[in-house]
Amino acid sequence: MYSLNDFIEFIKIHDKIPNKNRLINLCAEEFKLVKDRSVYYCNSFAVRFSYSSSGTFSNTILSLSALQKYDHIPFIVCLITNSENRLFLANSTFLIKISHSSQTLTEKNIKGSFNGSDIAKNFQDIENNRTNIFRLFAIHSEIGFDGNLNRLVEATHAISPTGKKFEVGIQEKSNIQNSIQRAINFCGGPKFNTLKEELDEKVDKFKNEILIASHIENVNIRGRIIEYLIAGDNENLKEKLIQELTDDYSKLPAFKTENTLGDYVKVFEEYRTETDIKTKIIILNSNPKAYNIDKFLEFHNRGDTVFLFYFIGIDKSTIFNKTLNSVFQKDLIKSTILLKHWAGRNSRGVTQFEGTVIKTLLEHPNNEIDLSTAIEFVSSLYDL
Repeated sequence: MYSLNDFIEFIKIHDKIPNKNRLINLCAEEFKLVKDRSVYYCNSFAVRFSYSSSGTFSNTILSLSALQKYDHIPFIVCLITNSENRLFLANSTFLIKISHSSQTLTEKNIKGSFNGSDIAKNFQDIENNRTNIFRLFAIHSEIGFDGNLNRLVEATHAISPTGKKFEVGIQEKSNIQNSIQRAINFCGGPKFNTLKEELDEKVDKFKNEILIASHIENVNIRGRIIEYLIAGDNENLKEKLIQELTDDYSKLPAFKTENTLGDYVKVFEEYRTETDIKTKIIILNSNPKAYNIDKFLEFHNRGDTVFLFYFIGIDKSTIFNKTLNSVFQKDLIKSTILLKHWAGRNSRGVTQFEGTVIKTLLEHPNNEIDLSTAIEFVSSLYDL
């Protein structure tokens, strides 16, 4: 079975074939691509071919509603020029706006098309080219179509965004800095072990159900189910989820997870802890969502809060480890990706963690917090 990497290499080999139809026929035959109007696709990726003799890239690519069908896999635009075949990742995360017939675009009415010029050619200082397709898709896969729709509506219509940045003054900066030492104290004390043991027990209780849920392809549904199994408080609903837990997640009962900083809240005498639960499927290349930056700052402005991540590592058939880490753990800080331009203009943005660091922490757990590194990191968030 051919992979996306095979396709990228095939496109490289066939540089300087300035004939769109010929390249399409070669690719369709080699990779057994199915044609859906202007899109060619397989299980691993979808591609739209375009030609430009000048190298400019302003023609219409696809409708937003059509992109929605393929947004869960890498959607690539192959721009054929006289000198090379350029590849751009054009999933919804990398669209700047919608250009054509988008006057009625809303979150409930997906209308309009995007041009080649609407695709970001550089994202968070990562060039959008064939070298970085896997790295960029790892960022997109955790955001998804639903996570981009509101932003695209705002950008397309120049709508004033809702929400408000958390204001950080002298006192707030002092409070947030103090939260780092508080995290160090908590992680070095017995209450950390109490919290870890409690979470481990919940995972052990629902081990089989978590393994079944790990096979659900939709990353957002998969994460929400596992989160609810561990942190949900409605036992009847939890039992219904378990009964309908199959690959066909359309049969699952409706359930809601709270849109708070952490999924699991535990209050100790001196600490209020919130823990975000993340599943890492080792064979998948993805960058898990971390947190909303404004919520992060507001949470740490309080006098007793501790924010942690509980990572569950799953390989082909087992839960091979679980680790609890402070958000200020030095490797997590170094691996934090700031998506500061992609969450609305009245927001500092959101963050992700590089998946390779999560994998390393699961294989070699450590909870080291470097105070100076953490202070430097939170200080960098204030002026975003």
